[in-house]
Amino acid sequence: MSRLARRDISPMLQELRNFLLGRKHTNALRFEDGIAARTQPPPNLPEGPHHKLSANHYVIRDARREVAPPINLTSQALLGEKSSSGKLPTPGKSYGWDKH
Repeated sequence: MSRLARRDISPMLQELRNFLLGRKHTNALRFEDGIAARTQPPPNLPEGPHHKLSANHYVIRDARREVAPPINLTSQALLGEKSSSGKLPTPGKSYGWDKH
């Protein structure tokens, strides 16, 4: 496969540019032959020690399995039995700041 001609300045000006930069110039433009293909082969990874365990408890700690649809907080089902009495749950005893 022949390399396509990339846009650049003449060879003499390239040498002058490299001399003035003090290094070899790298072109910031991206050309098709310098980019990785969009489709990559699937990885061929060796199985680790966790593939051989029958009681791998990582499944319990996996946060991706904890994802659920959002809960509707306005529904009365969240309040349970206390919603039937009409009184909302309140916190316990509070400290009387005005008495001290």
